[in-house]
Parts: sequence; C-alpha cells; structure tokens
Amino acid sequence: MLNFLRRFASTWMGKVLGAFLLLAMASFGVPSVLSTLNANTLASVGGEDITIQEFQRAYQQQLNQFAQQTGQMPTNEQALQLGIPTAVISKLASDAAINQFGVRLGIGVSDARLAKMVRDDPSFAGVLGTFERANFDQVLRQNGYTEAEYFELQTRAVRRQQIALGLFAGTAVSKAALDILNRYRNDTRTVEYFTLNATSLPSAAEPTDDDLKAYLTAHQADFRTKETRTAEVVLLTPDILAPQYAATEDEILAEYDRTKDQLVKVERRDIQQVTLPDAAAEKVFTDQQAAGASFADALKASGLTATDIGLLSKTEVSDAALAEAAFGLAKEGDFAIIAGIGGKRVVAVTKIEAGGQTSYDEAKADIAARLALAKAKAAYVDIQDQVEELRAAFKPLKEIADRFKLPLATVALTADGAALSVVTGLEDTDRTKVATAIFKAEQGKLAPTVAFSATKNLWFDLSKIEAARDQTLDEVHDAVATAWTNGKTEEALQAEVKAAVDELQQGTSIQLVSSEYNADTKTSQPFTRDGDKTNVFNQQVATQIFSAGPDSRGSALDGDGDYVIYHVLEVTPPTAEPDANIKDFLSNSTRDALYAEFIGGLRDEAGIKINQQTLSTVLNLDQTAQ
Repeated sequence: MLNFLRRFASTWMGKVLGAFLLLAMASFGVPSVLSTLNANTLASVGGEDITIQEFQRAYQQQLNQFAQQTGQMPTNEQALQLGIPTAVISKLASDAAINQFGVRLGIGVSDARLAKMVRDDPSFAGVLGTFERANFDQVLRQNGYTEAEYFELQTRAVRRQQIALGLFAGTAVSKAALDILNRYRNDTRTVEYFTLNATSLPSAAEPTDDDLKAYLTAHQADFRTKETRTAEVVLLTPDILAPQYAATEDEILAEYDRTKDQLVKVERRDIQQVTLPDAAAEKVFTDQQAAGASFADALKASGLTATDIGLLSKTEVSDAALAEAAFGLAKEGDFAIIAGIGGKRVVAVTKIEAGGQTSYDEAKADIAARLALAKAKAAYVDIQDQVEELRAAFKPLKEIADRFKLPLATVALTADGAALSVVTGLEDTDRTKVATAIFKAEQGKLAPTVAFSATKNLWFDLSKIEAARDQTLDEVHDAVATAWTNGKTEEALQAEVKAAVDELQQGTSIQLVSSEYNADTKTSQPFTRDGDKTNVFNQQVATQIFSAGPDSRGSALDGDGDYVIYHVLEVTPPTAEPDANIKDFLSNSTRDALYAEFIGGLRDEAGIKINQQTLSTVLNLDQTAQ
C-alpha cells in the first residue's frame, strides 16, 4: 500500500492533489463548536477524541517551551492572545487525522520495533549507557505518562513516520532548485570599503534648556515612571510553619526507635573502569597488583585513562559482572581484572561509603525536620481557616502575621513582579500570578486569596498605588541631555553616510570618497551570506551586501556600531556541486511541505469539533472573566 501511495505521489495527478491540499490547509481554522462531547473530551476529529489530559499535557509543554525561549511563563490569557491553545489543538487534530488514516491502511508497528526504540532511547540509559528499567519508569513518571500511554504515543509516531516516508520519501528535487539554493548558500562577494563612526565627526554642541525641553516633549514616552503598587504580603506553607513546631528530644528519640529498622544506609562505592587495549596493558596492571600497588599508581604506570562509573550501590550497577567485581574488592584502592566486551577491563574502587543502620546522631536532624513538617501540615488547614476568618473580619494583615508568627513582607512592585523575590518561600515561577492579582486589586477592598495548592496560599493588602506618570526635566536632566547628544550625533552621522553613498552611486570612486573623511579604503576577503565571522562583516552586514546585485553600493551598520560604506567588486558563483547538506535540506523541505499539505487535507476532511465550554474551563477563562 505504501509503495502504491509513493508512486501516486510522484505522478502529475498526485502533485495536483498536493496543490489542492495546500489551498485547503491555507483556509483551515479551529472552529468554536460546542458539540455533544463527553465530559473528558475537549475535541473530536473524525470520531477520535482528544482528551482533556492530552490537551493539558501538550499545552503545558508549549508553555514551558515559550518560557524557556522568553524567560517568562505566560498566563492563560496571554497564551490565548498568542494563539498557543489553538496551535496545540491544531497539532493534536493533525496527529489524530493522520493516525486514523494509518489505521485505515493497517499501518502499525511491531512489539520488537517498539522494544528496540525503548532500548536505544538515551533518556532511559543508565551510567553505562544501556537501558535501565528504573530510569524508564522514572522518566515516564516525571512526564506524567503511564507505560501504555507511552507505547501508544510511540506507535503513533512510527505510524506517522511510515506514512511520511511511504508517500514522500521518493519526492524528486529539480536540478534548477539545487543550483539556485547552492548559489544562494555558496556565492561569495568581495567588496572595497571604509568605515565611518562618531569619531569621524566634530562633537555636537552642548544642548540649551530649550533644546532639552523640546526633546523631552517629543520623547516623553521614553521618560515615564512605571505604575508601582505597594502591598503587604504573607505566604503560608507548611515549610514556613514548621519552625514553630520543633520536635522535642523525646519525640525524636521515639520516632528513631520506631523507624530505626528502616533507617538503613546502602553501601555505595565509587567505581572506576579501564578498558585494556592489549596484553601489554594487562601485564602492567597484573605486575602492579602483584607488587601491592594501588589502583592510582597502577593507572599512572599504564598511561591509560579511567572511566568514572559513579558512586553507586550494587543494585544501581546494571552490569552484573562489574557489580560483583567492584563490590568484591576488600578496600579503597583495590582493583581486579575481569572480562569485557572484546577484551579485558580493570575494575577499581576509589571510595567506599559503608552501609548499615543509621545511628541516632546521623538521623536526628532529618527526623526532627520531618516531625516538625508533619505537625505543620496537620495544623495547616486550621490556621488557614483562621486566617480566612480574620481576613473576612477585615483584620490588618500585619496583625494576622504577628498572631501566627508568619513573615510579612512589604513590597513595592511593578507589573513584572520582580520585587516579589523578597517574599520568603515564593518561587520565581509564582511571581507573575501574584503580581497579576495585586495589579487587579482595588485599594481599600479585601483582596482574594492567591491559591497555589492545597497547602500553599498567599494573602496581600494593597496599601498604595503610584500611577505611571511623565517625568520632569529636573528628574531626568542628565539622561535627556545624553539622549539629545546621541540623537544629534547619530543624525549627523547618518547624513554623512547618506552623502558618501550618494557620491558612490553617482560614480565617484570609493578611494576619493573615503579620502574626504580621512579614511582608508580596504578590500575584503570573499565572504558568503554568513559573513566572515568578524564584527565588520558579520551576518547582518553580509545580508545587506547580498540584498542588491553586482557592482552595488551602499552602507550597513556593523557589529562595532560603525557604518560600513561599500562597493561590491566581485560576485563569484560556487564551482563545486551542491553538497549533501543542501541536497538533504531541499529534499527534506520538499517532503515536509507535501506532508504538511497532506495532513491539512486529512484534518479538514475528518472535521474537528471543539467543546468550547470545556476549553474555557481547562484554561480557567470562566473564572478569569468573573
């Protein structure tokens, strides 16, 4: 079936179909359809449901990716404005449509293939680089997948891959396209040039008061304060309460007696391994061992390099032979020679952490902390209820904080919430939520609780609002003077750059133009669109130079802030055939574009229904609107 589809995709009719699919995809939009979907279903594509859990998982991944790129986690409202929910639903709908197509064709994946994928996935590898079940379970648990969900996800991925390769792997790429891309990537240009900067010009005159007033009026938006709100903030968590519930010596001792059978340290050893390349290397270690040398001395004598396996317990070592050898050594510094893959290897122990029962003194601090935290958790709900009652009675937050011995922070913050770093126990990722609540609050009215979890709540009293305002000249005199001077200097510099380029374009030689500015004309080395990796001909400058034709003249701002005045002397096409990277890029791009068109057609044909009410609930939009 896949061979047939591949052949069809290569025919003129298949290409015409691809063009129609492109038009279909261009008109795709996610409709707001409130349909008869069950409570756990957010959307449906051709009879296949997209569950709330699937959406939330994919949505959170997109939010995390956005946060990594921008340094800020968007709120649900911001994510909606950015189109993130729509993009997630579109992706899930496309996956569902292509999955249904594959199922109809009977495309699947064998258990053996899935097992190999798991074994080869580096995410599940242990210290020796081989698959470890414990790592597999841990990674799945951290990402919120069951084993069945993971294998279903991989099955779908392989099915999509087979369809993509089956349909479009043989897509031909034209020689004209290869030649065009090869020239685009590998053409070189050589220019003659000189540079202009502020030192080429006389200094700007000192600004008058009228100059500064006029500049401030024209650029007032650049000289404004930000709205600042002052709030008293109290955070309640078990960790914050715990110091008030210190355990007594008797309680700690009783807990130790109750749990000491469980307080067992597992012996751990720092294991080193050396692969022996030949018999001569083995003899060095054998002789050193016979002479009573330590592993460090034997390793030095061999001139080889050891691999640090890590500080591990015996059960954490997946190589059974390695584990037996390492934990069979009598003391630190001992080593043994055992069989390896394709030869022999040296196994050594450089550090031993003894196992056995943990003593009272070793366990005391941990037990005390656990007992205090357990007491704090038990008291949390009662304290939370009391705080809420006192808040409802309009008691000042400082009075509440003093009563329950909670840290109170007075914070003057702007909308970014950075100043909330002074609040004890508040995570960086929680600041946006708190700042948003404070900037929505009204002074003199009881602010709602900011809830993070069942055992993490924050309260605040908004005490002061300083509205954003225009700054006066007295406040920003020096900054305005600097900005005015820089502006005038840049204006004069740009005027000189324009005059120099105009002369070049009128036919004046670059040597004559450069002499007017006491600058030397230089000739560059040939460079591509990527530039030559210097600040003068960086990628931005190279892009500007390549934007016009041969014998062109112009200017560009380089990485040092100077203007490069240039004349293109020579354009040299590449003499070599397109390399593998260009061929692969063009082949993959063509295949990916056709595949995207194909998926869009399948998705539109299947149809998508969205439970808008469920989507609003998942994104907390209903609550936000209230």
